[in-house]
Amino acid sequence: MKNGELRFAVMAAPLLLFMVLAFNLPVLTMLGWSFTNPTPTAQHYLYLLETPVYLRVIGNTMRIAAMTTLGCIILGYPLTYWMRGLSPRGRSICLVLVLLPFWISILIRTYAWIVILGNDGIVNRALLAIGLVDEPLRFIYNELGVLIGTINVLLPFFVLPLYAAFSRFDERCFQAAASLGASRRAIFWRLFLPMSGPAVAASATLVFILSLGFYITPAILGGGNVTMIANMLDDLINSLPNWETAAALSTILMITVLLLYAINQRLRAGDAN
Repeated sequence: MKNGELRFAVMAAPLLLFMVLAFNLPVLTMLGWSFTNPTPTAQHYLYLLETPVYLRVIGNTMRIAAMTTLGCIILGYPLTYWMRGLSPRGRSICLVLVLLPFWISILIRTYAWIVILGNDGIVNRALLAIGLVDEPLRFIYNELGVLIGTINVLLPFFVLPLYAAFSRFDERCFQAAASLGASRRAIFWRLFLPMSGPAVAASATLVFILSLGFYITPAILGGGNVTMIANMLDDLINSLPNWETAAALSTILMITVLLLYAINQRLRAGDAN
């Protein structure tokens, strides 16, 4: 080993040790708990697969994550496409507005939805005042409330990478299509939409991954009626406690996230090419 390489290795060793202790060791400990009782066993995973309540929670989490992702696509794609056609000043203003939620705590934003959508909230008061409903509608403390909260939190995570991808599109392609007589609708459906496919898929995968680990939003806006994996982990660790089952459930979530991350990286590589 050359002197320069040796010097670099010595300098990097403390950082590497910190990363192993702070990040890798807890993960390895979790994996160890999921396979011990105290002897090596796979019974914790079999217990999860044989217990309907855990399968239902995993299914709820996957469904809510998928619906959140779909909601972000429906709202975020037109918004990003519209932002792309604005003037530089208009795009800057819109980007600031998209980034604005990052300056506010997720907890505060989640409680704000109670003020807006609660039984005595702004929306229900307005509906009652104009006579559209006779009693308050239940917007929160159910799956709808959780979806509204998660979409609100994760929409910027969909819009920002998608906007970055749209900004890299070569305008000459669209100009050439227009010069050959293609209408704006034809340019969008036959050129822009296929080009944006990998970027949309990568952003959607990112949103899906993030929504799998949500805790605060389903705990508050679900009102205890909507349980996701993170909420179940809290019960398994702090209420029961059952650390081995929690470790097995966490391992399943981690493997799912790693697979989705690999898909995300492949899609991002395809988008870059």
